Formats: sequence, C-alpha cells, structure tokens
Amino acid sequence: MKPAQGFIKARSAKKGRGLIRPPLFLLVMALLGGCSTAPKRPLEVFTIRKQTETQLNLANHEADRGNYENALDLLEEAQRLAVSIDHPPLLIRVWLSRGNVLLSLGRPEAAQALWETALAEAEREGSRELIAACRIYQARGLLLAAGPRGAGHAEEVKSRINGELGFLKGESLDSALGWIVIGLAEQALGRWAEAERALARALDIHDKERYLELAAYDWYLIASVRSLSGQYGPALEALKAALAFDRRAENSHGLGMDWRALGDVYKKAGRLEESAAAYRRSAALFRALGLEAPAEEAERRIGSG
Repeated sequence: MKPAQGFIKARSAKKGRGLIRPPLFLLVMALLGGCSTAPKRPLEVFTIRKQTETQLNLANHEADRGNYENALDLLEEAQRLAVSIDHPPLLIRVWLSRGNVLLSLGRPEAAQALWETALAEAEREGSRELIAACRIYQARGLLLAAGPRGAGHAEEVKSRINGELGFLKGESLDSALGWIVIGLAEQALGRWAEAERALARALDIHDKERYLELAAYDWYLIASVRSLSGQYGPALEALKAALAFDRRAENSHGLGMDWRALGDVYKKAGRLEESAAAYRRSAALFRALGLEAPAEEAERRIGSG
C-alpha cells in the first residue's frame, strides 16, 4: 500500500468517531453574530408601554371633553396593560386620571381612595416627582369637594401645592394643574388678581404645548374669576377666548359649557336678549351630542332670574 493511500484510508476510517463539524449555515450565523455591522438586539422593549401611554392619552382626551364613561373604559384597559408589564409609574398615572374622572362624576371619596393608592405606590418607588403629582391631585380634590365651603381649605391647599411645585418640571401638565388649583384657592378666598395670575400660569403652559381643550378650560376659569368680581366685559372676552380654543379642538361639550357660561354673564350684565341666544346655542350643542339633561338646563336658565 502506498503511503498516500494509507493516509487517505486512515482519515476515512475515523469518519464519525472524530469531531463533528457544525453545518455550514451555523458557522455563517455565528460569524454574522460577531460582525460589528449586524443589527444589535434592543436593551429594552417599549411595545406595551407605548400602548399603555396611548390608551392613557386617549382617556385623558375623552375626560377633557366630558366623555367620562368612555374615559373610564379606556383607563380600565390602560390599567390592565400597566399591570401586565409591572410598570408602577404608568400605573400611578392611570390611577391619578381615574380618580380625576371619578371626581368629575361626583364620587370624591372613590377619587381620594385611588389617589391614596397612587401616592403609596409613588412613595414605594421613591419618585419625588410622582409623589408631588399625587399630592396636587389630592389637594384639588379636597378643594373641589368642599364646594362653597372651599375657602376653609384654601390656605391649606395653597400651602400644600406651593410645597410640591418645586419637585415638578416647570412646563409639565402636573405643574399646570398645580397652578390651576392655586388659582381656585385664591378665587375661594376672594383674591381675584392673584387667582387670575395663577390661572394665567397654567394657560401659558397649555397654550405653549398646544393642549387646546385645557387652554380653553383655563380661559373658562379666568372668566369665572372675572365674573365673580363683577368684571362682566372682561369675563365675556375670556369666554370668547375659550370658545376659540374649543372650536379649534372641535370640543363640542366644552363649547356647550362656554355658551351656557356666556348666557350667565350676559344675564348678569343685563343683556337679556344675548343671554337667551347664548342659552339656546348651548342647548343646541348639547342636543347634537345626545345630552338632553344639560340642554334642558340651559333652556331653563332663559326664563329664570
């Protein structure tokens, strides 16, 4: 046997007993995995987080338009998504918004219970910004739930919020809400100029960030301050500004509220024909939305003193 042939035969005989070579495609994949130009796997996944944020934004948008039941349905799904990824900051935001809707529906105790839950979670997270946001929501609830007796809580509410604003970003929605609550507290105390200045701070944030419905609401509150202080002309100007923002937002519920408030101010100013026309406009808007109760309320105000 020639040496070369013996060598070939020896290698053939060892087939199956030596090292098994991996298939070619595995080697190629291994080489690609080490290549600097190959796409890298993400360090973090945001898919469900973004879905939750979208759901939460939609819910807040519906609440700003007075569609509270729709908002609650959207918030229920947002809460489910936040729980599914164990994301405390998002869950806290959902609870804050849900409490806000419950307060608007006349359920202050349920709202405060949710805000307490949110605050406890924020404290566990150690987020000073979220703690401040929770406390501002609680202070707002305390002031609004007091109704006409709000002046008794106004100084306490102002003190609480002034202590929290420094922990928030100056242009944030939480900061704007803080200024709104300070404005409402000043209004309850009869400090008209201070109330309008605080509300103007909130308006500046909402206008700059193009939150149209919220800017309209700021003007609505400014009109309330001016009307209570007997400044009917400036109050009408503020309500017309609110109308302009709500029209830009196509916020039909807000428009109905604006026209009803215009009817109230025209009546106070003794302009009864314009008052009646504004009430009818409000009723028409509410009926277009299928809201008969507020439509009838607007019409009742036409003949009332």
